Amino acid sequence: MKILSVQPNLVEQVHEAILKEISSGKLAPGTRIIQEQIATELGVSRQPIQQALLLLRNQGLLRDAPGRGLIVAPLDPDHIRQMYDVRAVIEGLAFRKAALANAAAAQRDGPDFITKGREAAKNGSVSDLIAADMAFHHFVYSLSENLLVAPAMDTHWTYTQRVMGEVLMRDEKPRDIWDQHEALLQSIISGDGDVAEAHAREHILAAANFIIERISPS
Repeated sequence: MKILSVQPNLVEQVHEAILKEISSGKLAPGTRIIQEQIATELGVSRQPIQQALLLLRNQGLLRDAPGRGLIVAPLDPDHIRQMYDVRAVIEGLAFRKAALANAAAAQRDGPDFITKGREAAKNGSVSDLIAADMAFHHFVYSLSENLLVAPAMDTHWTYTQRVMGEVLMRDEKPRDIWDQHEALLQSIISGDGDVAEAHAREHILAAANFIIERISPS
């Protein structure tokens, strides 16, 4: 972790720093969270650490440790299934609206997101892969012109980042999902809302199946 500068959104910065440590596997499931250590590594006081940890606990990434304190929570397949069921509905709406409202903008600006995603896949960085995936989906949210989509999805992306990180770390040869993303983009470019929504839902639910299979004990 690198030392963070003191800014008004310090709690958010601390939250993102800890989330990155969890998503990258540096803080594995069952690891006890030591506030003093995190405060020293980030160069901040304990107050923003405490607030960030509370957020992460409420978001399901941390849980109460035996006795006292917090540990990194194990992944819960039932929670993942339920979360991705909700994601499929919201993302389906976003892709439908994007196709109906902004097919031309998708064709103009979308390929750059695909290129960056493929570059991240080549360099193999878990954090870069997660960032590229999030960037593509948030691009689609903006194309949908529905201002409630992104805030609704924010409640899911924190846990999604953790799930994606766990799966990417377990894959010796991570699958390249950017052909799928390119097909999703093409469904928006087609301007057919029904096709775009159906393709998005299928993509999200297939991702849930893949993730649950990967994290389940063999």
